[in-house]
Amino acid sequence: MTFGAGMEPARIGLVGYGFGGRWFHAPLLQAAGECDLVGVVTSSSERRALVEHDHPGLRTFDSLEALHAAGAEAVAISTPASTHSALTDQALGLGFAVVCDKPFALDAGAARRSVELATRLGLPLAPYQNRRWDSDFLTVRALADEGTLGELTRFESRFERFAPDPGPPASGGGTLRDFGSHLVDQALVLLGPVASVHAEWRLRDSGLDDDVFVALTHANGARSHLSGSWSQGAPGPRFRVTGTTGSYVVGGVDGQEDALLAGKSPATLGTAWGAEPADRWGRVFRGDDGEVVPTLPGAWNTFYPAFAAAVRGLGPVPVDPRDAVATATVLDAARRSATDGGVVSLPPG
Repeated sequence: MTFGAGMEPARIGLVGYGFGGRWFHAPLLQAAGECDLVGVVTSSSERRALVEHDHPGLRTFDSLEALHAAGAEAVAISTPASTHSALTDQALGLGFAVVCDKPFALDAGAARRSVELATRLGLPLAPYQNRRWDSDFLTVRALADEGTLGELTRFESRFERFAPDPGPPASGGGTLRDFGSHLVDQALVLLGPVASVHAEWRLRDSGLDDDVFVALTHANGARSHLSGSWSQGAPGPRFRVTGTTGSYVVGGVDGQEDALLAGKSPATLGTAWGAEPADRWGRVFRGDDGEVVPTLPGAWNTFYPAFAAAVRGLGPVPVDPRDAVATATVLDAARRSATDGGVVSLPPG
């Protein structure tokens, strides 16, 4: 897809160069012709050295103010979860358009305040929900749109890994906020608003939650069962999506993360970016052996061109920031349920 053909590239700075900034943002920003990566804000000498190693000649800055003085007009924030809201609001106050990684905020109140600030200032603000463009989730959405499964009744979705030591990183704010931000966002995109939430978790010695299970009842009556874990030795299917006429099952995980970690990008792979091998395709079952369904190509490289076009006033942001408020509201309810027990009801709308 082409966004803003012929437009001047948006001058974007990256804030943070940890795992997310290094692997999920910098390569995609540099691969997008619609974006001009101005530099990276980091106070760490070790990470400045990594920037120079990975992107020779790319500038580094000590502060948002220094990045702004260098001519950047937008920022992508990929720092520990506890800093997201303060940095988002600071960046907006400096006049930057902002992308903020997940979790967008630690709670719905903070998410709402950032959205209201961006609205008052007339600045683009987008949560980095890149997994809306996972290959398998794009396939699920296509099957739903085509009516292949009939009316959807249950959405089972998992991010499960086996990394019990050290487990969930502190920078993510716990498994519920980290994996849960993607799991809940996808459930809301597919099935709409949530009426009630039940959640369970295990608190690790670090104080961070893990082995999370969240059950959502959507306003339309469909249900989502969402699981996230860093200590699951036998991960279940990535998706099992059930409707009135069949179910779709796909295992494994989208391959775009592994491609980036291997040093590949949309710039190096071209049209092969996001393609999944046939042995990883899912199947539609109707009580039989199932019919293989080719997995659509993943498209994380859609996000930044769309955001750059929004910075130029040529289209909407790729993810509405109000969606981050909706996701945070569900995650807040899940925290209450996991802590206190029982089901938490959410008001309509």
